[in-house]
Amino acid sequence: MHPRRSDRGGAGQHQVAVSRRGEDRGCLPEGRAGFQVSRLGARQRIRRRSDHLERDHRFAQRPPTDGRRPEAKAGPAHHLSWWRVLTEAIVQSKHRGVSDPDQAWLLGELIAYLDHERSGAGGFQGMGESWVAVRTAAANETLRAGDPGARDVAERWDQFVDYLCLGLGQDLGRDITPVRSRGQALPARCDAAARTLADTGRLEASIRVPDAVGLITVEADLRTRRVTTAVVVDAPRDGRAKTRINWLLRQLRQAPDDLRIDVRFANTRETSSLLLAEARETPDGLLSSSDPKREPRGFRVALTRKMGTKRGKEEGSFVRVTRKQAIDFYRDIVQGLRAWQPPAPQLPPEAPAPTPSPARPEPPPFSSPEERDPGEGTDAASPAVQASRPQPA
Repeated sequence: MHPRRSDRGGAGQHQVAVSRRGEDRGCLPEGRAGFQVSRLGARQRIRRRSDHLERDHRFAQRPPTDGRRPEAKAGPAHHLSWWRVLTEAIVQSKHRGVSDPDQAWLLGELIAYLDHERSGAGGFQGMGESWVAVRTAAANETLRAGDPGARDVAERWDQFVDYLCLGLGQDLGRDITPVRSRGQALPARCDAAARTLADTGRLEASIRVPDAVGLITVEADLRTRRVTTAVVVDAPRDGRAKTRINWLLRQLRQAPDDLRIDVRFANTRETSSLLLAEARETPDGLLSSSDPKREPRGFRVALTRKMGTKRGKEEGSFVRVTRKQAIDFYRDIVQGLRAWQPPAPQLPPEAPAPTPSPARPEPPPFSSPEERDPGEGTDAASPAVQASRPQPA
């Protein structure tokens, strides 16, 4: 990422151009609505395609509502939050690096400005005005999918998942993405989340971290007011059943005792489950109750904590408590887990060379009853003796 200033924005305007991976982008100040980001060609030529970058503290998924649109000749609009811009800047500065000192200073100033509490770029702000009412209705099982508050909380949850992914990306320097149905737009996604919330009282999401052992799931149960973070790990494909369970337990030596392990088995719906403290004492409790030799096929490692209830981002809020639990779960559990790898195939050991037994030069003593009698020795010229003698090189 190489930010620089350009005068191509027209009279009285300055354009901030950003080059990344061989592609140039230019930004023109556009008032409260944000920046109009135009792709530039290899020779700094502005292409007939532009993106619209909305300056907003929310995770905007819709065009701005102030009535202004990009120019008609521009391409489709894309809306990015300032939190995403800040994330890209932090990842570039901390993990990828900027070689030019002036550009590094400029990027640092941008990060310092966006990171200030008064910049309006503080990321996700909370679960909204409807949170308390929806939380109470879900606990009483009176919530319905058509309630306006349910739709609002579902949309806020969708934004919170984006906020969580971008925050993890800032620390890991990788592209952390939410797992969503391909081709499902935001309105359909929020409608589905509102129905799930009304039917089960749960908000659910999955997060993909590159090279992690599995997807991280986050499930907030508004009825029980508990949040569960979990990851699914495939079991080894060889070894006895107990050996496969011990393989997982060895990787969880430093994990908290209240971590829950669920085991699923091959060719059956039967499962087993224990807290980690119990599994350490009696690993056999995770075996199949109907057939202890039945092979485990997968493990679900889950951690459940009390849910925050406040709607904002302060101490004790849903956003802060859930964010902390997800980050701690990744740090303490997920990043230390390794997927099983089959051992490399082994060549058979080399057979030792046969050692020939030389013919005896003298007959055995007559007093030895186990030996042959004198005169019963093998002819030294016989083929068997000749074959047993070492051959000259």
